[in-house]
Amino acid sequence: MHYLITGGAGFVGSHLADILLDQGHHVTILDDLSTGSMRNIGHLRGNPKFRYVIDTMLNAPLLAELVDEADAVFHLAAAVGVKLIVESPVRTIETNVRCTELLLNVAAKKNRKVLLTSTSEVYGKNTAVPFHEESDLVMGATSRGRWSYACSKAIDEFLAIAYWREKGLPTVVVRLFNTVGPRQTGRYGMVIPRFVTQALAGEPLTVYGDGSSSRCFTHVGDVVRALAALMETDAAVGEVFNIGNTEEITMLDLAHRIRTLTESTSEITFVPYAVAYEESFEDMPRRVPCIDKIQRTIDWSPEVPLSGILESVIDFHQATVLRPV
Repeated sequence: MHYLITGGAGFVGSHLADILLDQGHHVTILDDLSTGSMRNIGHLRGNPKFRYVIDTMLNAPLLAELVDEADAVFHLAAAVGVKLIVESPVRTIETNVRCTELLLNVAAKKNRKVLLTSTSEVYGKNTAVPFHEESDLVMGATSRGRWSYACSKAIDEFLAIAYWREKGLPTVVVRLFNTVGPRQTGRYGMVIPRFVTQALAGEPLTVYGDGSSSRCFTHVGDVVRALAALMETDAAVGEVFNIGNTEEITMLDLAHRIRTLTESTSEITFVPYAVAYEESFEDMPRRVPCIDKIQRTIDWSPEVPLSGILESVIDFHQATVLRPV
């Protein structure tokens, strides 16, 4: 098979390219490097089955050509990270909606299967955890930019499912829950790499809010294993799947755990959301997935516990300090 990965130079995209190439497939990635990096794919450049194209998805003729050459498409290109989303809501909405609409239109003409990566953010302010794929999406006010990402990704989901129902384009939608692992940067607000780099540098670990909010983290290796399997499963077409771990931890406990694992003497400080992001910022107290559906469909469960996730991130950043990538 020949797969196209949009956003393939990003954190998740580069790991997905790794596993697909290991399985013997051909891989082409398209990335504008707005949040991705050539460092993520440098180790792949000598592989004869790998090709990278640096350009925007809004280059419609190029996108059409790349889709035509591929057998199926993993659509990972999107605005990422809470910090970027809050600072650039226009870019968030345009990137997510326009690129997805353009891709689906091109893919429908060639009947190329598309797997769309969405996010647990679409559950919004829903407090009925764990979140099921059929749970209500509860968004905040449109005056609060924090919800622009969730809304834009929900529109992406509606588009993907509509293209399947109305035009017969085979699509699969996945909602990722806090994917973490080597190569991820804390630049856009990702909490684990941010805590790890702060701890290794002896800087204060900055916990946003009071530290009581909790999340479930999934190792990127588990995530890309699920993506690859869902792409090959006919029963996944037209469906939405949560991909996540169910091991929950508060942000304050996470900070303490990382400080212990890194043997850091860093202090833990608290930063109000209004300072970290914006005055009107709202956060969800808990975000926990129900993964029954994906377990039934492809017999998938996460294999790496939080302890393994933290060790892999710490090892990566320690190696980066000693030998910049």
